[in-house]
Amino acid sequence: MREQTDVSEAAAAAPAGPDGLPRCPWALSAPDYTTYHDEEWGRPVHGDDALFERLSLEAFQSGLSWITILRRRPGFRAAFAGFEIAAVAEFTDTDRERLLADTGIIRNRAKIDATLANARELAGWAPGDLDALIWSHAPDPDGRPAPKTLADVPAVTPESTALSKALKKRGLRFVGPTTAYALMQACGLVDDHLETCVARKSPSGD
Repeated sequence: MREQTDVSEAAAAAPAGPDGLPRCPWALSAPDYTTYHDEEWGRPVHGDDALFERLSLEAFQSGLSWITILRRRPGFRAAFAGFEIAAVAEFTDTDRERLLADTGIIRNRAKIDATLANARELAGWAPGDLDALIWSHAPDPDGRPAPKTLADVPAVTPESTALSKALKKRGLRFVGPTTAYALMQACGLVDDHLETCVARKSPSGD
């Protein structure tokens, strides 16, 4: 989990937040993280455009703190037409230059080019193909015990490696195994909330 890098490994178990509820340690390092952790991280995400957004943002996060991306997400959404695949696929060289000058996003040329190329590739897929491909790599939820500490949370898994290969085979860029696993965590394919975290899903799915 790349969010781990933003907090001390000493805070390994789920400590209590200001409201007294236990959360994954990384969620307590900033209010933005707490909201993201409680309301989004680990909850199932479906829909090609929604997954394209998450995949793009995870790629932009590579080498950076996730909170940097989280705080700029409104800027990213404005710059990339709400991450609507069909719209981004139509971006021109003028749009590319606009993105490279946009201080509301991460102005990384390679990542911007990858996002545009991915949109053009995805625009040729059948509706629902991205959703189906990603979710086909969701592991058995009973296959791994709930992590007790951050040390129990992997950065890469066989499933994320397979997902990365499948996405690359279909022509997508900036989708390495670590990025693929971060996507799986963020979009609810796996539940990596710590065992004692308040956001951990119960066995009944509540």
